[in-house]
Amino acid sequence: MFNTEYETNMTDLSANRHQHIIEAAVSTLAEHGIVEFTFNKVAQRADISAALIVHYFGSKEALLEAAFRSVARQLNTSATSRLKLAAGPRARVEALVDAHLGHNDYTEETARVWLSFWGQALHVPQLARVQRAHQQRMLSNLKFDLRKLVDAKDVAPMADTIAAMIDGVWLRAAMIGGSALQNGLARDLIFDFIARHLKGAPPSPADTSFDTINPATGAVLATIRIDGQAEVNNAVARAAEAQKLWAKTPGVERGRILHRAAALLVERNEVLARLEAQDTGKPIQETIAVDVLSGADCIEYYAGLARTIAGEHHDLGTGAFGYSRREPLGVVAGIGAWNYPIQIACWKSAPALACGNAMIFKPAELTPLTAIELEKAYRDAGLPDGLFQVVQGKADTGRLLSLHPDIAKVSLTGEVGTGKKVMVDAAGTLKYVTFELGGKSALIVFEDADLDEAVSGALLANFYSAGEVCTNGTRVFVHKSIRDAFLAKLKVRTEAMVIGDPLDPATQMGALISPAHMEKVLGYIALGQQQGATLLTGGRRVTAGNLANGAFVQPTIFTGCTDDMAIVREEIFGPVMAVLDFEDEAEVVARANNTSFGLAAGIFTNNLTRAHRVIAALEAGTCWINTYNITPIEMPFGGNKQSGLGRENGRAAIEHYTQLKSVYVAMEKIDAPY
Repeated sequence: MFNTEYETNMTDLSANRHQHIIEAAVSTLAEHGIVEFTFNKVAQRADISAALIVHYFGSKEALLEAAFRSVARQLNTSATSRLKLAAGPRARVEALVDAHLGHNDYTEETARVWLSFWGQALHVPQLARVQRAHQQRMLSNLKFDLRKLVDAKDVAPMADTIAAMIDGVWLRAAMIGGSALQNGLARDLIFDFIARHLKGAPPSPADTSFDTINPATGAVLATIRIDGQAEVNNAVARAAEAQKLWAKTPGVERGRILHRAAALLVERNEVLARLEAQDTGKPIQETIAVDVLSGADCIEYYAGLARTIAGEHHDLGTGAFGYSRREPLGVVAGIGAWNYPIQIACWKSAPALACGNAMIFKPAELTPLTAIELEKAYRDAGLPDGLFQVVQGKADTGRLLSLHPDIAKVSLTGEVGTGKKVMVDAAGTLKYVTFELGGKSALIVFEDADLDEAVSGALLANFYSAGEVCTNGTRVFVHKSIRDAFLAKLKVRTEAMVIGDPLDPATQMGALISPAHMEKVLGYIALGQQQGATLLTGGRRVTAGNLANGAFVQPTIFTGCTDDMAIVREEIFGPVMAVLDFEDEAEVVARANNTSFGLAAGIFTNNLTRAHRVIAALEAGTCWINTYNITPIEMPFGGNKQSGLGRENGRAAIEHYTQLKSVYVAMEKIDAPY
């Protein structure tokens, strides 16, 4: 038995050292390139002797082959994981592209290593074999699904073209630096290329209309006309004329009109809440209490601030004084998300209008209806014609706004990738931007927390609005000493939740936004199980009774999660909670911060000293102590890192919708030395 254990340990040690050397080789290649790649440099980085590397690999070529295989294996693993999440052939093709250009795997270091391998593959047969195998695997996957999407004659050329476009981005990144490239734009170009060649695709690159669907029933609610360049240009011209008049309107009068608009939303709350529930799939008990009324609160808040917007006086002595004017930007654009359509429209328009701007707002194409009603409320309240306008469409219409030379600012709520593309477009005319983007927030439950309150917070942080909330604390860290008790209460209360018709006042969780999004969420649930997480409850689509035609998914809880799992690292935007253990404060703070997102965070503890200490250490823009997902209009809202730029709500938003003009006033004659 001793000898067997000894041999097993030695085998494990050898495998670990083998992998350690490979990782050191990859890092050495990234830093020094193939010409200066030597055993000595690898040995120095790995902190071992060069002789040991020779023992394991024998030759430089063998080490390079092992390193090449390791990098290729990582890319293939990423591709496999993303393919499992994709529903349908088109989604699979796009997932494969995304795997090779996605932000998690696409790095400057990897690009440089890849270029080094390719250069050597022209002359080293072992590397050529690895390269061919990787390329053939990619082409095979592409062709398999493209056969179902395009004419047979186009399959091979399209697969080759897509692969060439991916390769080109990687090679360019290696030469100029990955950070200088917008791989998301390349990804979208590839997606557009695929769309143009689909069977039955119209000759025109753009549709003229789209249907908005009730996600709970599958019924068409309305057909919406898509606004193109001509419509956007007309809207901007009308907005510019209206803004000239509005900017001259005293703040007190602007405030009175906004007060009337807020009152109209409150009056129309029941009708608007029902429409919002139908368009989003959210339960009416949420939309009637939160969505419309919180939008009205926002307009009312900025109505009160409108008369207070002012600059400053500067005492410069007896000979001069200075002052600053806080002036509107002009015509600004708002681009909304589909999870809180009318609330987001209010959050963007209210401060913009209070500051004297005009706004053109594009709602998400999945939820276009309540923005139309908001435009009516503003008009009925007395807003000048054209000052707030809604344009409809998909991403192309949004780009028309972010590229338009007469729009001074874009405020976007959406995905990180969309934010990066809008920033690139806005840079052409140096537009101001405000972004509220994605999140993968942490909720930390310490051992001294009120357990029932912590469970309530976790439920609000994961299952409100069917989990389709950007701030959701989907990484729930629970101290090991209370984990079992916490999970027992959490499971009981989760399984008691009522899933049903969104228009039924008793329903607590409605439908997800679309069948496609439902499949994405179910894909993540399947992947969580494949990667070793334990399904505590939920995990299935709900099809009982009249829910069969809707996009309903059970509230889902995973335990036994680790930080490297996809369900822990990636934003799912659905009712999926990942519960993780922790023992130490410093440990959990470090793990909570180990993400590219920084939108929100929350903690539950009765130790207020620790509460404030931990909150100060968390890298998130919006935080809660002993509650979750409460967002008063009075407080600034926004994220850090890749979760956004700037802030919405509170007085902070005023700074994002105005610009300062400094004025120096001379009180004495000029002392000219000429």
